Amino acid sequence: MRVLPTILAGLAVVSGALAVDIQKSVIVSFPKGTDKSVMDSAKADIKAAGGVITHEYQLIDAFAAKMPQKITESVSAWSSKYNAVVEEDKVVKTYEGGPQ
Repeated sequence: MRVLPTILAGLAVVSGALAVDIQKSVIVSFPKGTDKSVMDSAKADIKAAGGVITHEYQLIDAFAAKMPQKITESVSAWSSKYNAVVEEDKVVKTYEGGPQ
């Protein structure tokens, strides 16, 4: 019976495919007047780690990205160096409910 080895091999492939690094949606903002090269370097780091820049804001020095969790430490290092704020990109509500 070669069914069991085939099933085990299939499970090994599936578990390896599921070991993908989780992508996190974030907004990275910098203090007003931050040099463009600093922001470009931050975006390059995220892209090099397999992340994607999803939006570049024009009115503020910021961008949105999806980045792997594995780059979190690197992002924390340059965010503290350049006073950048990295926060989870999520829906924010100002008022829940309303008149009924």
